[in-house]
Amino acid sequence: MALVADAGCDLENYLRYPDEGLDGRIAALRAELGPRVLVLAHHYQRQEVVRFADFRGDSLQLSRRGMEHPEAEFIVFCGVHFMAESADLLRAEHQQVILPDLNAGCSMADMAEYPQVRDCWEQLQELGLAEQFMPITYMNSTAAIKAFCGQNGGLVCTSSNAPAAFRWGFAKRPKVFFLPDQHLGRNTGVKLGLNLEEMVVWNPRLALGGNTPEALRAARVLLWKGHCSVHQRFLPEQVDRWRAAEPGIKILVHPECSHEVVRKADLTGSTDFIIRQVSQAAPGTRWAIGTELHLVHRLAEEYPTQIISPLDNDGCPVCSTMFRISPQHLAWVLDNLTQGQVVNRIVVKDQVKHWARVALERMLELSHHTVSQGVHPIGAHAGH
Repeated sequence: MALVADAGCDLENYLRYPDEGLDGRIAALRAELGPRVLVLAHHYQRQEVVRFADFRGDSLQLSRRGMEHPEAEFIVFCGVHFMAESADLLRAEHQQVILPDLNAGCSMADMAEYPQVRDCWEQLQELGLAEQFMPITYMNSTAAIKAFCGQNGGLVCTSSNAPAAFRWGFAKRPKVFFLPDQHLGRNTGVKLGLNLEEMVVWNPRLALGGNTPEALRAARVLLWKGHCSVHQRFLPEQVDRWRAAEPGIKILVHPECSHEVVRKADLTGSTDFIIRQVSQAAPGTRWAIGTELHLVHRLAEEYPTQIISPLDNDGCPVCSTMFRISPQHLAWVLDNLTQGQVVNRIVVKDQVKHWARVALERMLELSHHTVSQGVHPIGAHAGH
């Protein structure tokens, strides 16, 4: 099929092309736009899109790249909605953030809707407990939830600095309210020496989150009932099967996995931690990795001296919403920009932006040294 040359800016004109059929068109559009455009790709993004990115990394790391590249008028974020929101929170005044497909959301972020969180807080206030809880939200949350935490004295955290955020919270208040990922919260609490009994889960569909007033008063950590649809797939029995089949294998998992999986793993850490462990290991090390499949496959390609397998070797732990961002969407966005049109711009409302930035800035002050690691230049455009 011929390349799109004069197809116009209708997305349907691009969706009829196969992924590889647009490589030349995307390269030409990138060259025409030059440094005016910065293309960012999350680690979980498919390789067909990553190849055209200036940088790949985690959501916060990528969001900060826009600040570091003021020459870029447009930041095209190949990720999911909350990531593009974070980039909009941190961008310069003259920059605009674009999400190639507005349907690319995050199921975890969607599990903590602002009205639900506000209702939870009001119920805690009625019990006289709200002022005892320090709200901390994971990066994988909407700007509205980040703003809620900022407005109520709290902050944002990443999977890397969650323990530091918890320590910060406990230094200021006796309890922590963590959302939206119960597994990261639970694993962080255990890492800091808390017992499982000291952490209770808030189910937004139940009165008092399904807890008694006494349980909420006794709790040290209140965990929102949310999870990552990818990391939820990994099970303790998968770890057991790998150990039985491959004695000496290293089990490496993300802290969004359940506590039962984390407890059985050899190593647990953020995406950057996972990448560093593989890159620094001795040749021939055997790994079973519990995280998103695109990243696992990319690690296997980039570190061929390691023997790398997905922990869930029978399923397909892919972030389906991240997968929505395609070469077709990227070509469509770039073509519109060459014609002076901005499509799918992400704009956070000013009031929300203020408090969300407060929450982010508290985190950056807390652990500046942890958020500047792990962004990898890629390809011919890495010099932007």
